[in-house]
Amino acid sequence: MTPAALRSLCLSFNASVEEFPFGPEASVFKVLGKMFALSRLDARPLTVNLKCDPDDAVRLRAEHPGAVLPGYHMNKRHWNTVTVGELPRRQVRELVEDSYDLVVAGLPRAERLRLDRP
Repeated sequence: MTPAALRSLCLSFNASVEEFPFGPEASVFKVLGKMFALSRLDARPLTVNLKCDPDDAVRLRAEHPGAVLPGYHMNKRHWNTVTVGELPRRQVRELVEDSYDLVVAGLPRAERLRLDRP
């Protein structure tokens, strides 16, 4: 997956936006003000920090050593750093979508309904 494809994927979700609160090199993807992905799109290898269910986070790290690590500069229990080129494209898509869904699930019900995700 290319950096452009990762950006496009992150922006494909309802109400998602890209912001740069940490400087121009760090893309932060948010839904209604809450972060669901963080990436330096110019980094090699390309990595992305994604929110993850704590049990799934541990499982993914065990299944993909070196490709899925505890979230860099993030809460290690709830975030993973994923090396994009080390996993199948389909799996990266699923992990990004799972991250988005976890963040949306934590939003107030009225906001979730506006996103068509009760």
